[in-house]
Parts: sequence; C-alpha cells; structure tokens
Amino acid sequence: MAATTSSAHIAHTLLSRAHPASTATTIFTTKVLHKPLHLRPTSPDPTSQDARSRRRLLRLRKAARISRKSKTFPLSAKEKRVLGIYDIPASARKHDLYIPLHKLWVGYMWEILGLKEREKNAAYVTAQGQGSKLPSADFHGAKVQVVRSRCVGRVGCEGIVVRDTKFTFEVVTAKDELKTIPKEHTVFRFEIPQPQGDFRKGENSSQKPRNLVFELHGSQFMNRATDRATKKFKQRNLNDL
Repeated sequence: MAATTSSAHIAHTLLSRAHPASTATTIFTTKVLHKPLHLRPTSPDPTSQDARSRRRLLRLRKAARISRKSKTFPLSAKEKRVLGIYDIPASARKHDLYIPLHKLWVGYMWEILGLKEREKNAAYVTAQGQGSKLPSADFHGAKVQVVRSRCVGRVGCEGIVVRDTKFTFEVVTAKDELKTIPKEHTVFRFEIPQPQGDFRKGENSSQKPRNLVFELHGSQFMNRATDRATKKFKQRNLNDL
C-alpha cells in the first residue's frame, strides 16, 4: 500500500480528493498525461535569422540599384555637348543643301503674314497687323544678314539659319562656312519675296512685287524658338545700338 501511494502521481492524488475515482482518472489522462507541450525551438539561432534578413535586405537593395541604373534617362545639356548631338558635321555644311529649307520657310512666312500665292484679296503687311506675329515665328531656314553690330567684323555676314538657339544664330554662308552669330547687340535683316501673280487687286500684275524687308533686333529676341511661340513681346527702347 505504501509503494502504491508513493508511485501515484501527485496530480492524480489531488484530483482524487476533489472528484470521484473515474472522473479523476479521466481528467488526469486528458489534461496531464496527454497535454501537448509547446517548446520554443532552439535551432536555428535567432541571431542567424537576423543575419539572414540582413542578407536579404542587402540583396534587394543591390537589385534595386542595378535596376535604377539600367533605366533610360534623358541626356543632360552637358552630356549633349560632350557627345556633340547638335553639332553639324562638315559634310552637311553646304549652302545648297539648305536652299529647299529656305523655300519651305518662305511658304511658312506667307501663311503667317496672310499672303497666299495668286490670291486677289491678300492682306497688306503692316507693322500693326503682322508685326506681332514675326517675333513668335520660327527662323530655321531664314536667310539673314547682319546689318549692325557692336562687333564690326560681323557686319555683312549672311547665310541661312540652320540652328536657332537662345543666344545665337548658326548660319551656313554661301562659301559653305558655318558661323555662329550672337544675337546680343546685333541687328539682322531678312527678306521675304512676295507671291507671284495677280495677288493684289488693282495692281499691275506684270511688275514683279518687291520683297518684304524686315529688321530683327537680336537683343530683344534672345529666346528659344519653342518659347517664343507662347511669349508676349512688349515694345522697349533700344539704347544699346
């Protein structure tokens, strides 16, 4: 009897005091003997988990950096100058190559000024009517001539505009030379031939109409061609020439 008592589980002994023998045995079997024991795993080590997460984070950052470098971005102005994207090669510096461009520009200016070939009721060109349209026009293909400048060596330079930048005109002369003319303190002159035919009512159609002559003050024209399309120009005093 003493051996049986000593071999009994302490939990079963306590349950026998509070419950009948059958109930105590059932509770002891289900709640004590067959109770699941949840243990914290000791492997892998928690520090190794942190190292694994750190390696994964570094791997993701490296992949994002490589992906960001592989994306295409527009070239900066400095990179364009180094690569010479807008440089005109020597083979393209021929005056005859840009004569069709000049003819195309003349037709473009006829539309701006309201002149159409063989139109009887064509409008007369006046400073009040068409003067405000000229500053917003595109001058790629215009044949310009320097008539006044603070630099005497530029006076008389004439050619077709092949590039219109914010501060300069790049022209190709009749001698197949590419020259860059600053707009500042320079006055340019350009002519636009009028359409042939009976475009004016009451005028003698046998006489060849005179060309329209304009002067462009470069100091008041220092804007990109794309910016001039929406820019409003104001009258200013010209005291520098």
